[in-house]
Amino acid sequence: MSGPMNRGGHSTKGKVDKPKNFLKTTKRLMRYISKKVYLIILVFILAIISTVFQIRTPKILGEATTEIFKGLMVAKEQVLAGSKVDKIPINFDKIWSIILVVLGMYLASALFSLIQQFIMTRISQNTVYQLRKELKEKMSRVPISYYDTHTNGDIMSRAINDMDNISSTLQQSLTQLVTSIVMFFGVLIMMLSISWKLTLVAFITVPLSLVVTMIIAPKSQRFFANQQKTLGLLNNQIEETYGAHTIVKSFNHEDENIRMFEEQNEKLYQSGWKAQFISAMIMPMMNFIKNISYVFVAVIGGIQVANGQITIGNVQAFMQYTNQFAQPLGQMANLINTIQATIASAERVFEVIDENEMTDEQVIVSADISSDSEVSFQGVQFGYSPDSILMNNFNLEVEKGQKVAIVGPTGAGKTTLINLLERFYDVTGGHILYRNKDIRNLEREELRADFSMVLQETWLFTGTIFDNIKYGSEKATEEDVYKAARAAHADEFIRRLPKGYETILNEEASNISQGQRQLVTIARAFLANPQVLILDEATSSVDTRTEVLIQQAMDELLKNRTSFVVAHRLSTIRDADNIIVMDQGSIIETGNHNDLMKQNGFYADLYNSQFSGEIAI
Repeated sequence: MSGPMNRGGHSTKGKVDKPKNFLKTTKRLMRYISKKVYLIILVFILAIISTVFQIRTPKILGEATTEIFKGLMVAKEQVLAGSKVDKIPINFDKIWSIILVVLGMYLASALFSLIQQFIMTRISQNTVYQLRKELKEKMSRVPISYYDTHTNGDIMSRAINDMDNISSTLQQSLTQLVTSIVMFFGVLIMMLSISWKLTLVAFITVPLSLVVTMIIAPKSQRFFANQQKTLGLLNNQIEETYGAHTIVKSFNHEDENIRMFEEQNEKLYQSGWKAQFISAMIMPMMNFIKNISYVFVAVIGGIQVANGQITIGNVQAFMQYTNQFAQPLGQMANLINTIQATIASAERVFEVIDENEMTDEQVIVSADISSDSEVSFQGVQFGYSPDSILMNNFNLEVEKGQKVAIVGPTGAGKTTLINLLERFYDVTGGHILYRNKDIRNLEREELRADFSMVLQETWLFTGTIFDNIKYGSEKATEEDVYKAARAAHADEFIRRLPKGYETILNEEASNISQGQRQLVTIARAFLANPQVLILDEATSSVDTRTEVLIQQAMDELLKNRTSFVVAHRLSTIRDADNIIVMDQGSIIETGNHNDLMKQNGFYADLYNSQFSGEIAI
């Protein structure tokens, strides 16, 4: 079962930087298709044959024109000689045979092109499939710190946009590059075989074509890249404004948002019209240059025909070659930019694949490091960076079945403690023991199989409510799912929905309430049947009745289980067996609610101030 996450960034395609190491990345990318090298060679051979057929047809077709012209000239001579001409002496048999040959060559060219496109599509999709698979597997092995330092939008861009760039280039651009090179030199050879003089005339326009393809086209691409970038910023602003329209209206920011929109829209307009204008200039200019070449070839070719230096069919073929000659130049100029952008995309994908992975190195635990507790923190030291130590000599014993509440101000280390317990990060000093084993000596999957989390921020994917609950245990039966929902007090509201358990949760799961989403996540935790529970209270944004239901479900879930409760409302953890008061990564107070209130210390101040409305944790 799978589904897209409801939380994540959005990305837009824009300008891709040039690769840092073109050759190295190209070789590495080519290794992914090296197993199919014989197919690649076949594709190139088919592309060459297909192009050769295309190149040959104009000259062969020109022979038909020459035959018609010869017949007309013979008829003209007969008329001038005073003979009666009943029928123009044209060799239609030869013309039909030429037409059949040309049709056959066109069909063969199309067939070879179709076959090579089919093969290249399979190769490109297989290559990208392997890359995506490798990237996906890598994403499950990188440490949590990677996700903390990279935005969702950046990760999604590498997994989707960059992969698409690689796929389209492998599928089209490589064969197109071969085709363009063969076309250029093939057409040049055919032009020279007809007339070297006319070839020189045609070459006069080549520098002008190069000016368009090498100077104007890249400028157009830069404007388009700027247009895409501006469009992405405008999309982000629109999404943000409409996503938070109630906040915008509440604070009377409509005029400010309209001003910002108009400013961004103006930038998009400016970049957009420049991109479209310069892009639109390219084709008329290429046609103008081609027409100049046509005029010179037609005039000089006509003179040569009149002098008997060349056949009219060859002039016709040459004019077709003139049209084909400039085409590969523009294609190759565009392909160079496309291939560079693709290698840059491959480089971004390989950067993820080369990231350091989570390690499962066994640690040596001395004989005096032991504990009879379910969970034991012994001399734990940790910092997200060597220069910033958040925990130093942290000690905590948690007995089996205990409910341990963790409280403290923002930045006290509550989330860090949970991250270490789940092995999202590993300690830099000391030991965390689970059932008398250092958790670093346990496989992460093995450790997390005994743990379950219910967080304040509910995570539900697009799919049915049934599937979202079953996410807790893929082996669960249908009755197990219903039983878990009943235990979480979610069954009643689910069955009241039009489609019950088959109700599809939309993006952000906004078609059910916040409290209902929380009950679904609690049902999922029930189904997982964990040994250790981690709860991050989520009742602050729901109504009183729903809060009672959630609290009842949580209390039921906590029975006979070791639990860590990150407390925000201190009134909800008065029944905790042990309350850990943290500040700056250390435990400053510990005890149950009554003991801590009697101490009249940090906890008592937090508790009293929360009820007086001064502080919310």
